[in-house]
Amino acid sequence: EWTEPAWRATQTGYIVPALFVIYPLGTGSKNDLIFQKMRKAIQILFFCLMFVQTACTQTLVSNRPHCSNIVFDERVADQISFTVPLIGTEELAKNPDAYHIFDTRKYEEYTTSHIPNANYLGYRDFDVERLKDLPYDSPIVLYCSIGYRSEKIGEKLRALGYTHVYNLYGSIFDWVNRGHPVVDENGNLTEQVHTYNRAWSKWVEEGAAVKVW
Repeated sequence: EWTEPAWRATQTGYIVPALFVIYPLGTGSKNDLIFQKMRKAIQILFFCLMFVQTACTQTLVSNRPHCSNIVFDERVADQISFTVPLIGTEELAKNPDAYHIFDTRKYEEYTTSHIPNANYLGYRDFDVERLKDLPYDSPIVLYCSIGYRSEKIGEKLRALGYTHVYNLYGSIFDWVNRGHPVVDENGNLTEQVHTYNRAWSKWVEEGAAVKVW
């Protein structure tokens, strides 16, 4: 599993309880006074960190791209955690050659159709060796069906040191909903899109693609 930053340990009580063990309260000792000052400093630091995290998250969410379908947009926002910088499908469509595009779905989904020039990276079978020739500062766009799986892979890439990783908001569903092309395993244009399963197929709009699962 890919863990969150170490400072989150303060939220679980690892630091403050330890101070109670080292400096017992109620003794009126010099150590007790030192503890009181340390506890106050930690409380201030904790709330400052929480404020910064909340502010950054709110900024990220408020400035995020949007899907063409409002209801689908809300669904995507509910599914992802906003832990990886986002890029919208329209922004990618304007200049796709500026990015290295990777598909993080199952191989079956990828071979059915994928965004032009996208390479297979996988999700369950993710292998960083597929990126071995890619510099760590390369601009990378990851996508899946809606952005959930690609976000998880994006977290892994960022932890490995890749510095310009973007999650495609709404991913291939929003891509085809906006009328952008997809290609099959031979690079030929196709109307088919793998929708993961029947339930998720409703988010690909009728007429936007031929749905398979």
